[in-house]
Amino acid sequence: MTDSSPALVLRALRKAFGRPAVDGLDLTVRRGELYALLGPNGAGKTTTLRMVTGLLAPDAGQVEVLGVDLARDPAAAKRRMAYLPDDPLLYGKLKPGEYLEFVAGLWGIRALDAEPRARELLDWLDLAQHAHELTEGFSRGMKQKLALAGALIHDPELLILDEPLTGLDAAAARQVKDLLLSHVAKGGTVILTTHILEVAERLAQRIGIIRQGRLIAEGTLETLRERTRGGSLEDVFLQLTEGQAA
Repeated sequence: MTDSSPALVLRALRKAFGRPAVDGLDLTVRRGELYALLGPNGAGKTTTLRMVTGLLAPDAGQVEVLGVDLARDPAAAKRRMAYLPDDPLLYGKLKPGEYLEFVAGLWGIRALDAEPRARELLDWLDLAQHAHELTEGFSRGMKQKLALAGALIHDPELLILDEPLTGLDAAAARQVKDLLLSHVAKGGTVILTTHILEVAERLAQRIGIIRQGRLIAEGTLETLRERTRGGSLEDVFLQLTEGQAA
């Protein structure tokens, strides 16, 4: 393991649920980039992320996180990343600060050490004004932002997000996008899935498109445009996925 290791390497990753969901996927994400993993419904995006985070065992293949083989040393790999699913679980009877203290404790961070980081995240995500409220009364957008704060509390090198902007209004979405860009600017890596292609178009440095569990295209938006008739990312995405289907 070296500091030059990619943030994520997938080699011939496979998972089937009766039929292949992820079918021999090879993928490399560099350190310090925001990578968007796109695909139609059922393409295998969430299944891939769940295998990367160790929530789902692959049928075959290898997952390497920052140079650490997930199968050989899962604890070491998981310590360096965080995962935010599309429907995160919060504890409704906790206040935001209590929730972040709880999550920090799971990572072995003392409450005294976690408190400044928690305060910073709550301020950034405009949740400080709700510090004395129970999370059970939060809107979906507020819950999504608090879950993101929980994912960032231990300052992971690799942040993996499945549809992070679902249910957010424009202002909240802007806050989340700014936070993700800040994380990358500090040297972190972000991998996200989204059906909001404008978000990927504006934020992602590289884009991977999968269909039926296989990577069918990858590169910058300009690179992908060169493979197609050009246009917006939506145009490119439809040309590539519909072309594969045909």
